[in-house]
Amino acid sequence: MTERLSDVTTGTDTSAPGRDSTPDDSRPDDGRNGTADAYAGSRETTEGTVYTVTGGDWDEVLADAAGDERIVMNLGPQHPSTHGVLRLVLELEGETVTQARSVIGYLHTGIEKNLEYRNWTQGVTFVTRMDYLAPLHNEAAYCLAVEKLLGVEVPERAQVIRVILMELNRISSHLVALATGGMELGALTGMTAGFREREEVLHLLEHLTGLRMNHAFIRPGGLAQDLPADAPQKIRDFIKVMDSRLPDYDKLLTGQPIWRNRLEGIGYLPVDACLALGVTGPILRSAGLAWDLRKIEPYSGYEHYRFDVPTATEADSFARYRLRVEEMHQSLKIVRQAVDRLEPGPVMVEDAKIAWPAQLTIGADGMGNSLEHVRKIMGQSMESLIHHFKLVTEGFHVPPGQVYVPVESPRGELGYHVVSDGGTRPMRVHVREPSFVNLQSMPAMCEGGMVADVIASVASIDPVMGGCDR
Repeated sequence: MTERLSDVTTGTDTSAPGRDSTPDDSRPDDGRNGTADAYAGSRETTEGTVYTVTGGDWDEVLADAAGDERIVMNLGPQHPSTHGVLRLVLELEGETVTQARSVIGYLHTGIEKNLEYRNWTQGVTFVTRMDYLAPLHNEAAYCLAVEKLLGVEVPERAQVIRVILMELNRISSHLVALATGGMELGALTGMTAGFREREEVLHLLEHLTGLRMNHAFIRPGGLAQDLPADAPQKIRDFIKVMDSRLPDYDKLLTGQPIWRNRLEGIGYLPVDACLALGVTGPILRSAGLAWDLRKIEPYSGYEHYRFDVPTATEADSFARYRLRVEEMHQSLKIVRQAVDRLEPGPVMVEDAKIAWPAQLTIGADGMGNSLEHVRKIMGQSMESLIHHFKLVTEGFHVPPGQVYVPVESPRGELGYHVVSDGGTRPMRVHVREPSFVNLQSMPAMCEGGMVADVIASVASIDPVMGGCDR
């Protein structure tokens, strides 16, 4: 065996055939003679050599099922009903799923590793792209972790605005879960209605933050800038629209017999299975446990708001659908209270060693900083200009230590474990992403059921693959 071992320092094959880089047609093409790869067969065409690469995991599954009555079906990753770039490998006996497993990694972006090469403020632009349906929850959780390491508390106005943005984002995310779930089960009216309401949320978020998604609006120490002057009225107008439209979903779907029959009793996962698998969010609450971090471990002032944590005991896909609809009502209740709590004040900490000195208001040209601020920085104080330059390029230092800060995202517990070595960049950022953890429940929900019910079960999990493949 030793002559087949590769050289670990260079990764080259040091076996007798591998040392000879000259192709030898007399030797069989076993993938070690330099003519082809063991996992990539080749054939000659008029366009040149074409290689066919096979996946080891897929081959193993097929080999296990060979000579049996079982059928192995590959669902995804491009399939529209797999909730993003998720691949499901299903083993079937007739229409019954005997084995199910998820294959992830098709959307891998290396966000956690990238954070180690950017300063603390720049990290916000990475984490907001992780769960792209809940960007503001990722921004808030990351910034809360950084602020805990710094030992600072953001101003009251910034906390209230963060709550408003997160609850609006929760509504937007649940609308996508409802709409895509409806699309996957054939309820196309539910899809068009869900995305119609989501557009209302995104229009409002664009007005408040400047962007529809991936906002990078929540920053360590507070916010990038204050809300526009007409924000309270715009938010109240949105609440009126949603109050009038949300009841339509009960008329359209909740009492609809086809919708109920497709979801009731499907994807059953009791509370003990949820706890064993680490499942949180609407899936856990559908099993009867009222676990919501906004109530259990309040953050950003959530203890000041009155709202309910809806639960169910059916522990199936229909219960999860009903919970998400009710959670949107509760989010509107929180936003209504938060708007009434808005008081004038700063939205960034006063510490000049943390806060960017630039107030990122829009100039007369519609871009960049205001002319008055540019005059002040560049015309009156060279020291201010140097400080601003170093703060933006190098970033601020964060005391050494490590923290774990969780928030309640639309999919469950979203936690940031952040480690600092005292520098201007994170030493390590690891995310406890609810989509990744909750996806473990897919086999437990699907095995023993029908193949058509796999779609309903995955839709009720509502995984976002940007978070799974972070």
